[in-house]
Amino acid sequence: MMKEESRMPNNILLPRINEIGAGSIDRVADVLAALGVSRPLIVTDAMMGELGYVDRLTQRLRQAGIAFGVFDETVPEPTEISIKAGVAAMQAGADDGQPYDSLIALGGGSPIDSAKAIGVLGHFGGEIRDYKFPNQASEVGLPVIAIPTTAGTGSEATRFTIITDDAVDEKMLCVGIGFMPTAAILDYELTLSVPARVTADTGIDALTHAMEAYVSKKANPYSDQQALAAMRLIGPNLRRVFHEPTDRRAREAMMLGSYLAGVAFSNASVALVHGMSRPIGAAFHVPHGMSNAMLLPAVTEYSIPAAPARYADCARAIGIANPANTDLAAVNLLDKELRALNAELGVPSPGDFGIARDAWTAQLATMAEQALASGSPGNNPRVPDAEQIVALYETCWF
Repeated sequence: MMKEESRMPNNILLPRINEIGAGSIDRVADVLAALGVSRPLIVTDAMMGELGYVDRLTQRLRQAGIAFGVFDETVPEPTEISIKAGVAAMQAGADDGQPYDSLIALGGGSPIDSAKAIGVLGHFGGEIRDYKFPNQASEVGLPVIAIPTTAGTGSEATRFTIITDDAVDEKMLCVGIGFMPTAAILDYELTLSVPARVTADTGIDALTHAMEAYVSKKANPYSDQQALAAMRLIGPNLRRVFHEPTDRRAREAMMLGSYLAGVAFSNASVALVHGMSRPIGAAFHVPHGMSNAMLLPAVTEYSIPAAPARYADCARAIGIANPANTDLAAVNLLDKELRALNAELGVPSPGDFGIARDAWTAQLATMAEQALASGSPGNNPRVPDAEQIVALYETCWF
């Protein structure tokens, strides 16, 4: 039963245009035309060029007679410095001196997050820390067309972006309508080349998005339906795409599940896992999905007593419990499943990743402070204080 306060009006945001299915990347020119723009800057990384995806995209633009530019210097965990370089490229305009009127983000969560920040800063100015939560980017800048090549971050469907403040090694959560892509192109064929490690980490990231959206104190009837649908898609297919990367049906399910999880948490928010995960990435450069996976079992076990029915629903949606199971039986199965999933997909602990115990311990107080400052832990069913967050971090190191 939803709490009474969740019946209050909810602000639901979605991309205006969604192209979904195999080969949908080839419709990019039609999407640009529908948005009334014709001079995009492609924001991507070098790997997308090596895989041939940039060539495929630019070929379609040339065929449509569309002028474009390419900025391929985004980094795996976007920083203020990398965003400034993208803003400079955007503001410089094309070789003919004409300004860009839109952005195409091609790649994983990092190029998409980068494009969102570049679009806002390039259009409205300021520093990225000006948009750090609880501040809001409340106005829309240049249209962003997001084309994800991984099934995990859901960034193509969210009003969030994560950028690291280089000066203090803090991952900043930036929020607002200005960071919502105007269009999303979901071509699951682009994920067929994703390596197993990235498939695992991004897949668990998507699962975490769906679970946290469903148990969040900001959950609402709309986000609940998206979260449950996402878990039903991700649960049976995550192991499959890890072990059989060319399974097209499983890849398609994961891409759609990732998108729906993004819709869910964009409209309900994430919770404690993400709040604790961002400081790990900033301090130790652990990929975001992997740091979520490191934390998910322990944080879920900590949180279950405050929302057992909700976590039981998650277990049933994922497919590891059924309606005949009691809530207690279902959450016990969920706890076992999350640990088994990490083991099967080879998720390392912080220690196995190579983080020295003394270095980990030295950062605990700072990481707990940053986690709380992000606001995400306040959405958790069981809200911790700094001391409890430190204890959870200690539990996760082994």
